[in-house]
Amino acid sequence: MDRKTDKEISRGQILLLSVAAGLNVANIYYNQPILKEIAETFQVNETKAGFISILSQVGYGLGLFFITPLGDKINKTKLILVLQLLLVLSLIGITISGTISQTWVLSVLISFFAVSVQVVMPLVAGLDSKNRGKNVGTIFTGVLIGILAARVFSGFIAEWFGWRSVYGLSAVFILILSVLLKISLPNVANHFDGSYMKLLGSTLWQVKRFKLLRSTSTIGALQFGVFTSFWTTLTFHLSGGPFNYSSDKIGLFGLVAIAGAVMAPYIGKHTDKGGSSNIRFLALGLVIFSILLMLFFPYSVIALVVAVLLLDIGIQSMQVTNVALIYTLDETSHSRINTIFMTSVFVGGAIGTFAGVVSWHFGGWLGVNLQMLLWACVILPFLIKERNLV
Repeated sequence: MDRKTDKEISRGQILLLSVAAGLNVANIYYNQPILKEIAETFQVNETKAGFISILSQVGYGLGLFFITPLGDKINKTKLILVLQLLLVLSLIGITISGTISQTWVLSVLISFFAVSVQVVMPLVAGLDSKNRGKNVGTIFTGVLIGILAARVFSGFIAEWFGWRSVYGLSAVFILILSVLLKISLPNVANHFDGSYMKLLGSTLWQVKRFKLLRSTSTIGALQFGVFTSFWTTLTFHLSGGPFNYSSDKIGLFGLVAIAGAVMAPYIGKHTDKGGSSNIRFLALGLVIFSILLMLFFPYSVIALVVAVLLLDIGIQSMQVTNVALIYTLDETSHSRINTIFMTSVFVGGAIGTFAGVVSWHFGGWLGVNLQMLLWACVILPFLIKERNLV
């Protein structure tokens, strides 16, 4: 087992890892704007093409549980590089796929290997504990920009060069990134000596082990449920009357969200100074205020833009603070702890998406905002209770 550990990490390495996180996670979302083009290529209906998005989420969920814990057993740097090389092969595969079924399988693999972003998080958290919140915030900025910019990038590239070019270019980017990471990443020790099955068992044990992890994971699931519910239904709201916006105009709201994502490192810096409870209460206040704005001014573009910005800042503030908190629990179990937290967040996001669609179907934009307000209010008692744990 490799015990050599470098406890120094430079600003340049943090920025490179942030780019890596963003480029990796973007692969999960490239498919969303180009499903119609994929359907036309394989001469299938849009429902069959839509399975690509569903299977991408399934692949990422499987990777979260089965791959992320390995960061405590295998050298994190080596694990990241192996995952990225497998991702490159999967991306090349989808560029030459000949059937929709092949594309389904490769979509699962792409998302499965893109989970390396969740190995990057514990890697950064384990280095330079003094600036843990700030550094994790920087990585989160990369992740958020990757998620939000992926749709814009794939739509533009597919329009001019075809949908296969999206994945071909991504393969080139990830390969170049792998070389840079190989050259610059620090060597980080692993801490778990048991078998893989024991590792998975130990991952589940972290839930029982840490009350703070249980509470923070619940908060993370609830706040991400609000986030996904909003972004899933915003397209419905803006594409209908009185807006009747086209997809490119709707995409501009993602740029507003990116502005909110840039705040993440500054939020993390304040978390390092011990202000996690106050930050999350303030963040929840921003989320609730943004929802109220949309409730009272549903057809005001200015109100929507302000609401998007405040909602994103609030959600990301809670997320960054949550992540910084869970990494204070046990340095030797960062990857397993991260697995529990991110799996909870992933489940919360899936439920939030479903709740948003159902609320839109039965109650329109009013129904969506009321259920988001309910989710946000449920977070409050958990924050109050958790003040005694931090």
